[in-house]
Amino acid sequence: MNVKPREVFGSYASDDAKWQAVLDKDQAADGRFVFSVKTTGVYCRPSCPGRPPLRRNVTFHATPAEAEAAGFRACKRCRPTGPTLEEERAAKVARACKLIEASDEPLDLTALAKAVAMSPHHFHRVFVAVTGVTPKAYTAARRSERVRKALTDRNTVTEAIYDAGFNSNSRFYEKSTQTLGMTPSTFRDGGAGATIRFAVGECSLGSVLVAASDKGVCAIQFGDDPDALARALQDRFPKARLVGGDKTFEETVAKVIGFIEAPRTRFDLPLDVQGTVFQQKVWAALREVPAGKTVSYTEIARRVGMPRAARAVAQACGANDLAVAIPCHRVVRRNGNLSGYRWGVQRKTALLQREAMTP
Repeated sequence: MNVKPREVFGSYASDDAKWQAVLDKDQAADGRFVFSVKTTGVYCRPSCPGRPPLRRNVTFHATPAEAEAAGFRACKRCRPTGPTLEEERAAKVARACKLIEASDEPLDLTALAKAVAMSPHHFHRVFVAVTGVTPKAYTAARRSERVRKALTDRNTVTEAIYDAGFNSNSRFYEKSTQTLGMTPSTFRDGGAGATIRFAVGECSLGSVLVAASDKGVCAIQFGDDPDALARALQDRFPKARLVGGDKTFEETVAKVIGFIEAPRTRFDLPLDVQGTVFQQKVWAALREVPAGKTVSYTEIARRVGMPRAARAVAQACGANDLAVAIPCHRVVRRNGNLSGYRWGVQRKTALLQREAMTP
């Protein structure tokens, strides 16, 4: 099986950099190039666990096919034509996630590790590296999602909690407001009894909806259609008391738009932020990135103490409901290129250009 190579760029562009990756057994370099050894007649991936050869015997190749065309055969130890170790681990974690999501009862660490043929300790470490959260936290998040759905389908909150796999309602209630943004009963009733103030304004990037609970701003959403933005908020909380056109709140909207047009170093309005523990860590790290600067997903992952969780960081950015207040637009790929943005790459580009010009 031939594996399509990743793009060769950045730190692996030179032979010296490639050789350093071989010496470091750098898993991040796997799939970007392979190296052959003339004294053995084999070619390997950069992270091959074998003893490094002498530099004078090594040649670098962009793809396995190129190495084979030069007369070399694949190493049986590191299997350079198969999936990378990173890909194998990601596949096992994905399998474990599916088991968690499909199970009516929480699965313990030992059972999950056994299902993917790993030791519990190693599985725990790999799961955190791939997802950015522990298996226990992932299980809790999935059960919380089940509660959200069950709260709209069951007659009582207690039924919903137990149907979602919680063994007791007390533990769920401890975190319910953080998870749902309100009490379970209020969420089940479509936000009945809750008051959410909102307004839609216009800025140079299009329409912007700003909404706030009693705790602070809970949503800043860009869009092209003001009515669509308002309908989306109403669909989320159909029974909440939505207060629009309040002159006092319009001052808050004006501050948000002012920040968009002339970004300052800090967004100084109070926020009502709901998310998982990992998401909140990522969002807190993003708020420390000053205007005019950018960081990579990998750098944010390192700052939250999970250096291999770049993919999970990207997912947390995508789940952000507070545009500009939590500046996920300041996160770029490791090579500096722009990646996706929930509200469009054009808006991301405009925000970064504006911040770069702000004194």
